[in-house]
Amino acid sequence: MKLGAAQTPTASTPVIPVLEGRELTKSFWVKQGRGLLAGKARVHAVESVSIRLDPGRVTALVGESGAGKTTVGRLLAKIIKPDGGEVLLDGRPAPPGRPRAYAAQVQMVFQDPFASLNPVHRVRHHLVRPLQIHHMASGDLEAAVDELLRRVALKPPAHFAAKFPHELSGGQRQRVAIARGLAVRPRVLIADEPVSMLDVSIRLGVLNLLADLRDRENLAILYVTHDIASARYLADTIMVMYAGQLVEAAPSVSLTDRPAHPYTQLLLAAAPDPDRAERPALAAHGAPPSLLAPPSGCRFHPRCPYVMEICKRQVPPSVAVASDHSAACWLHVDPNERRVNETGLPATTTARDLLDQRN
Repeated sequence: MKLGAAQTPTASTPVIPVLEGRELTKSFWVKQGRGLLAGKARVHAVESVSIRLDPGRVTALVGESGAGKTTVGRLLAKIIKPDGGEVLLDGRPAPPGRPRAYAAQVQMVFQDPFASLNPVHRVRHHLVRPLQIHHMASGDLEAAVDELLRRVALKPPAHFAAKFPHELSGGQRQRVAIARGLAVRPRVLIADEPVSMLDVSIRLGVLNLLADLRDRENLAILYVTHDIASARYLADTIMVMYAGQLVEAAPSVSLTDRPAHPYTQLLLAAAPDPDRAERPALAAHGAPPSLLAPPSGCRFHPRCPYVMEICKRQVPPSVAVASDHSAACWLHVDPNERRVNETGLPATTTARDLLDQRN
């Protein structure tokens, strides 16, 4: 399943993405059973996911826990190797493995800043280490550390450089983790749930920091999150994942104002909205499927309020529902291209009619 329309630059001259994943696929094998009779089962974590990251833009990858978002981020960072597909840097195949030259251009910020920072070392050590490893410490180390801390709004820098991670708040630790990623002057920053473990009161500060880095340093940022509201606030483009597959992609305002996929509609209905007059009635039911044995056809069909027979048997194609807006859903496929009578409704009733009635 490939959703690429929403990622195409609108400028007349095409922009080559800094980083791109094409048809990325990844499975993991897990042990099942005990003793000599134990076997292995395949977890279909990511299937045929295509994504591009452009300079000076934030792309949000949104979905529930277990959707495969973090796996996509790790594939792009080359922390893990894909089973299929390829990663391209500046339009050319990325080098095998994760060489130092690649790591210097693509950095990843992890979800838990306390776990990703060594508790026995001070902040200064965490920032000096990447400068030394990547041979970027030719000048004054103290000045370089101070500059990194200023870039993430930790002032006065000398005060924070002398602290241990446990002496910082969650938001401050995450800013240190971001500063460490910026130390090697990357072109791509992959932020995996960077605010999910922070208090609501300090999340906005980290989001604003990422927005400032995008604008001031022209960074290409992948923002991995389960929170579609924060994705709308920060991202230029939103891509929605469900059960290892991409289901919708569009500019953030277009996607949140006019969601085309039922799963995106469910995410938005569950998101807090102070302007909403009434509590939304969630029509979908059930839980995400097990990726050990994903459903046939559309993976969302066991929970979908608009499910048709064709949804249970065939994987939906990606359909352009508007300019730069695509969705993988049978609701948006021309009725002449599918068997409408499989819904059990009169032939004159279309899936689009069903969607309009439910809305």
